[in-house]
Amino acid sequence: MRDELVTFRDERGRKLIDLPDAPRPDPETPAPVRFLPAFDNAILGYDDRSRIIDDAHRLLSVAGERVVLVDGRVAATWSVDSGTVTVNPLRGFSRADQAAVTEQGQELASFLSDNESDRVRVGSSPR
Repeated sequence: MRDELVTFRDERGRKLIDLPDAPRPDPETPAPVRFLPAFDNAILGYDDRSRIIDDAHRLLSVAGERVVLVDGRVAATWSVDSGTVTVNPLRGFSRADQAAVTEQGQELASFLSDNESDRVRVGSSPR
């Protein structure tokens, strides 16, 4: 079985193992916007969380905040009340990021409200 695997190195020189025919996206492909629940394993499950969350926001994950990933990094927190998803940015969003966050937020609001709402409110970016 070992002969059937291929190895790579990440940016830090660590060995990565994969199947030879496994799909691998272009490294320049942006990660889609994702709304993560509180205490999600994507943030808590790794010793080195710097690949996904800035040190300044690291305590959000253990405080039970729900976070939004933009291009694979924590960029906002989110909450829901009466069918409205509220997004509070931790940094500025580009127009494209704002549109993607709004679109995903609408889908989340619809899902959480059993298709009764698609309301999203994106707060202003911190200065």
